[in-house]
Amino acid sequence: MFFILSKIGEFFVEPLHIALSIVALGVALCFTRFAARGRIVAALGVAALLLLCFTSLGDLMLYPLENRFPQIAEDAPAPDGIVVLGGAIDEKLSQARGGAALTEAGERVTAMAELARRYPAAKLLFAGGSGRLFEAAGSEAEIVGRLLPKLGVEPGRLILEDRSRNTWENAVNALALARPAPGERWLLVTSASHMPRSMGIFRRVGFPVVAYPVNYHTGLRLPIGLRSHAPDQLKLIDTATHEWVGLVAYRLTGKTDALFPAP
Repeated sequence: MFFILSKIGEFFVEPLHIALSIVALGVALCFTRFAARGRIVAALGVAALLLLCFTSLGDLMLYPLENRFPQIAEDAPAPDGIVVLGGAIDEKLSQARGGAALTEAGERVTAMAELARRYPAAKLLFAGGSGRLFEAAGSEAEIVGRLLPKLGVEPGRLILEDRSRNTWENAVNALALARPAPGERWLLVTSASHMPRSMGIFRRVGFPVVAYPVNYHTGLRLPIGLRSHAPDQLKLIDTATHEWVGLVAYRLTGKTDALFPAP
């Protein structure tokens, strides 16, 4: 039930949908006896759209998420295992076109291949079923299981978890499959913006991991200023909103150990 509600809720909390709804409401009111108020509402909606599309709001929302957990040092001890979270594969497009269609989070998979080469003794676990509410087309794990051997990873090293639909299920199922022994050091690979929520969830289920963030959208400095490419900014805002709302929702439902997990 939590999975279904979260997917439905995503539609209604997306800032672009809210701004467009405000504009639509304002325009509709313009054809009633509340036309004056409708013009004000429509203007507010347009202002919101301009803010979303042409300012650095998305960068500002993502910056604290992506910089919450630092990158590990190059000389860090070798891990006993590596957990990579799903979200890197478009399973529907992969099935339609063949091969492995990577999403913008595809660096999770390429990082897994690179870490596999760097740490040949480490266990490798990919956790990802299908996050689609409708039209599920196989699992990410199945596709990754076919892709990684082509990138030089031995198939026998792979532990594939193909039933999880969200990050909570990623953590629960990964723990059951990995069965980490006391004192073992496991890396958690996921997008930098997704790392705070992921770390909180893994701590909550009792799987101690070390953050290995990838797939950054922001640089080292706090980004401030106007932007010229609206689609990029809308995507950043969508990603950031998904994570901030997810942090609140997961905390309220007891699925993370803190509202904004820290190192």
